[in-house]
Amino acid sequence: MKEKIDKVIKKIEDSEHIDAEKKPLIIQKIKEWKEEDNAVSEVVLKLENWWMEVEPIFAEMGLV
Repeated sequence: MKEKIDKVIKKIEDSEHIDAEKKPLIIQKIKEWKEEDNAVSEVVLKLENWWMEVEPIFAEMGLV
């Protein structure tokens, strides 16, 4: 998971769609979360819960 976070940070740094003054703030927050294993676990848990809610919708549309 931490490798994926590093990739996200790199994409933010390279992004032309994010304001230059906002990039350091976003990256700082992501780095803080990266150091907190609980935060990483919390994000994963929230995404899993979200998927459980929307998966039936995607399945009904034939996208799963």
